[in-house]
Amino acid sequence: MRRFVPLAAVVLVASLAACNPSATKSDESDSKPAASASAGTDRGEAGSSAAPGAPAGGSGLSLPEAIAKIPAADEVRDGYKRDSFKHWIDEDGDSCSTRNEVLLAEAVKTPEQGARCALTGGEWRSYYDEVTVTAAGKLDIDHMVPLAEAWDSGASKWDADRRMRYANDLGAERSLVAVTAKTNRSKADKDPSEWMPPAESAKCTYLADWTATKLRWKLSADDKERAALETLAKDCSDTAVKYEAAP
Repeated sequence: MRRFVPLAAVVLVASLAACNPSATKSDESDSKPAASASAGTDRGEAGSSAAPGAPAGGSGLSLPEAIAKIPAADEVRDGYKRDSFKHWIDEDGDSCSTRNEVLLAEAVKTPEQGARCALTGGEWRSYYDEVTVTAAGKLDIDHMVPLAEAWDSGASKWDADRRMRYANDLGAERSLVAVTAKTNRSKADKDPSEWMPPAESAKCTYLADWTATKLRWKLSADDKERAALETLAKDCSDTAVKYEAAP
């Protein structure tokens, strides 16, 4: 199943070695495969064996180089409301919301698609905890950089349209990920200084995905977050980050 690419086509990928909880129970969930250092494919191909975060081709910045490019600034939570980020929308009018577009794109076994994009069957792998999920309703869609963290890091200055585009970013492969509800809700709005995926195999993928998302949307990092990223990245010497800035 090919993922719909909205507003601006974008490639966001990370190769490696080794959101904020949803407002409703159906928003986000749990599961994804371990990453390979060299495998790569388009996220839109359901059932692909390529690891999440693997490159689609070409090389990118090393993880430490990418982390160094994240703008530095203090975080400010003042005025944050989750509904400041409209989601999940059906941008292409095919009856599939952003949530279902992600589920269709990330399925390792394609689900049946019924009326109004109702999904039955299928299979997913939550890379945060290496759990296989066989029911779409048990999955959450995690914003790689949670909405509250995005607000703190610069999105508070955006207009409503840009925040909507951020919350429904299908143009970048790793902005949104299907994971188990347990891990997504454990993560909540925490940055990597406070939370990392429980699966060791997810570590470098997650750091690369987080960093690429921050760079794509020109979001900042405070001192605590940057220090954690730099420390954790020491174990990811083979990880590369490739991204394009959002329009």
